[in-house]
Amino acid sequence: MPKLKLAVMAAAGFALAGMAHSAEYLGKSEFQQRRAYSPAVLTRGGTIIWVAGQTSSVNQQGVPVDADGKDITGNFEAQTRRTFALIDQTLKQQGASLANLVTMTVFIKESRYGDEFVKLRKEIFPGNNYPASALITVNSFAQPGLEIEIQGVAVVGDECSDAQPCGKH
Repeated sequence: MPKLKLAVMAAAGFALAGMAHSAEYLGKSEFQQRRAYSPAVLTRGGTIIWVAGQTSSVNQQGVPVDADGKDITGNFEAQTRRTFALIDQTLKQQGASLANLVTMTVFIKESRYGDEFVKLRKEIFPGNNYPASALITVNSFAQPGLEIEIQGVAVVGDECSDAQPCGKH
């Protein structure tokens, strides 16, 4: 690949990374902040990244594992953290991060994990700019031992932000 093309691609990546926090997060009621979600997120322009359903890693035996290969079967917190870390890795390949996630659909195996998920989401998305979100309870996942799956949409480099809103106020 020619050096100029590599330089242009690198510059574009750095430019995208610099715009990581642009989106307008609507609705910041006390309830929405307590539950760590936005009812809507407004974007205009930018690059859209559609993130397929992500779970924690599974080893060759189909056992959920963390980054070190440790068995995390049935460990909701560890699986949630690993799932978000894997989504972040995927987004970073495109000059984005979890901060660019504007919506997500979260599937959990047991409704008792709902409050724990909200607590983890508050930690993972600091600053009160939470993705629009749905939390759905399911009976099971494709792999035994999994407790959570997350799919989402991220936007990089759009024109809207809380500082420069695009929506009607």
